[in-house]
Amino acid sequence: MNVVTRTKLSIMMFLEFFVWGAWFVTLGTFLSKGLGTTGFQTSLAFLTQSIGAIIAPFIIGLIADKFFSAQKILGVLHLAGGLLLWFAASSTSFDSLFPLIVVYMILYMPTLALVNSVSFRQMKDPSKEFSGIRVLGTIGWIIAGLTIGWLAWEQNNQLHLTFKMAAIASWILGVFSFVLPATPPLKKGEKTSVSEILGLDALRLLTHKSYLLFFLSSIAICIPLQFYYTFANQYFNEAGMKAAAGVQALGQVSETLFMLLIPVFFIRLGVKKMLAIGMIAWVLRYVFFAYGDAGSGYWMLIVGIALHGVCYDFFFVTGQIYTDNLAGEKFKSAAQGLVTLGTYGVGMLIGAFVSGPIVDAYATVGGGHDWKTIWLIPSGIALLVTILFLLFFKDRKQNSPVFKEA
Repeated sequence: MNVVTRTKLSIMMFLEFFVWGAWFVTLGTFLSKGLGTTGFQTSLAFLTQSIGAIIAPFIIGLIADKFFSAQKILGVLHLAGGLLLWFAASSTSFDSLFPLIVVYMILYMPTLALVNSVSFRQMKDPSKEFSGIRVLGTIGWIIAGLTIGWLAWEQNNQLHLTFKMAAIASWILGVFSFVLPATPPLKKGEKTSVSEILGLDALRLLTHKSYLLFFLSSIAICIPLQFYYTFANQYFNEAGMKAAAGVQALGQVSETLFMLLIPVFFIRLGVKKMLAIGMIAWVLRYVFFAYGDAGSGYWMLIVGIALHGVCYDFFFVTGQIYTDNLAGEKFKSAAQGLVTLGTYGVGMLIGAFVSGPIVDAYATVGGGHDWKTIWLIPSGIALLVTILFLLFFKDRKQNSPVFKEA
């Protein structure tokens, strides 16, 4: 890959995840403190990513694989998304904010698959090249969190400004997308069935027994993941952590380190071990959250946050590479959309309906929560998923596409 292409893809990844991290990390605190929402309402707000993720494969299968270049669709989605984020900054109630972020997430979630598709199409060996590009997305998330912490928006109750910051970044990415490497649809002009147009042919991946188990594990592990995304920032603020969003960026620092090591681990450990290590890390981080505090147990919170690199990279990035290897050339976009459907879609949808009521059930007098009990529940779920995965997943050849090229 030449330097110009690598630079463009790196900037794309940086902005893609800066936009998300700029408002998403502190959304729970913004809702609970600024709008006075319940735990269930907060979980409903985070459920919007699941709605977008469920719709994403159809958008990718219908448009990116068939009609229009992926980078152009990416640009249009981000330009429109920036407008919604700007309006969201003016919301004064849950009822006014919710529909805006529902529509926004329907536009944003497909872009996660699109940036992967644009990247993979420029690579000869994604297992070696992808992590070096994807790591810039992690850095973007870090910079967003550090910016929020440095400007003290949490302490000063100014979290509405996070939406404006995200909107500006989204517009920049929207414009920049039109100068990204051309990623035309691979199936343009071909006669295709309705299932192919909608991206449903990617479901053939599920006939691969090992991939089916990975897909089901992805759904299940995202149930405890939703606890973190929805309530971690609120928990840290209730525990008395200063500049919590900035401290949480330590998780992305860890993610950056492990992202760079993915090619080495992928070759030496293989798919099964990497996925299992990622899931075990989820178990441990929630135990640290359960028993940590802002006093003598502060180190537990830091370790739990730092484990995010192992949790995310070893499971989700490995899963994206594993999917790309199995999908075959013509269905890469639809296959990445399928991963988005299972993880950010179905898994976090279930997680949203599970986590909110649990947090409400363990609310205490004075507006606090019994966080120890709350965090032990997702830890137990992650442990069960890990055990079942280790028992039944068989590590097949990593580079044997399910879809045979004509």
